[in-house]
Amino acid sequence: MVKYEEKRKNDEPGVTLSAQGVTKDYHTGEVVIQALRGVDLELHNGELVVLLGPSGSGKSTLLNILGGLDSPTKGQVFFRDTELTAMGSRGLTTYRRDHVGFVFQFYNLIPSLTARENVTIVTGIAPNPMPAQEALAMVGLENRIDHFPAQMSGGEQQRVAIARAIAKRPDILMCDEPTGALDSKTGILVLEAIENTNRTMGTTTALITHNAVIADMADRVITFGDGSIVDVRENAVRRSVKDLSW
Repeated sequence: MVKYEEKRKNDEPGVTLSAQGVTKDYHTGEVVIQALRGVDLELHNGELVVLLGPSGSGKSTLLNILGGLDSPTKGQVFFRDTELTAMGSRGLTTYRRDHVGFVFQFYNLIPSLTARENVTIVTGIAPNPMPAQEALAMVGLENRIDHFPAQMSGGEQQRVAIARAIAKRPDILMCDEPTGALDSKTGILVLEAIENTNRTMGTTTALITHNAVIADMADRVITFGDGSIVDVRENAVRRSVKDLSW
């Protein structure tokens, strides 16, 4: 595999992920629920995109499909020139392991492991990881590496989860309501960690939220409603996370 520094240096502007005509249906008896209705979407190399919309609008369903956690009912998904929707479970596992970092609303840390050990779980299987202490330093936790989750605040635990996601140097960082369980002040610290990762590592970042204020930190804002994209806009200037409040 190409070294991280070399890979980033040789990257040219282009499309990291694309979805073409993606639908997702769920069946409950004879009832069909359409979670996604023919979504077309591109995520460009190195950009930070906010997926905005109310609960049930299809944001998380799409993120799970783009991240290789789920498959669409119809449509195609590509990671660069590779069709994810043509892969079997083994291929998708490799895609997730080597290319995608996930951050969810709940931290999913192992209580009996320190921050360093929680991050090392990922670095032990990634092909070109960064040291756990380096990943934790990127999210401002260099002084908390040997603390257990119970010794940390919710915001600190979420930043450990971000460090765990970025330690494998992913091409894509997918964040599903990462501030949903946090107050505004703590949420800002978490968003700063995501912003720093995007700017310093060039990681294509997709961030789901229902909070319209957060959209100001993005390059692009994609608004969902009832399983479809209802609006796409570009921010002329990305607003610093430090200037946000809600």
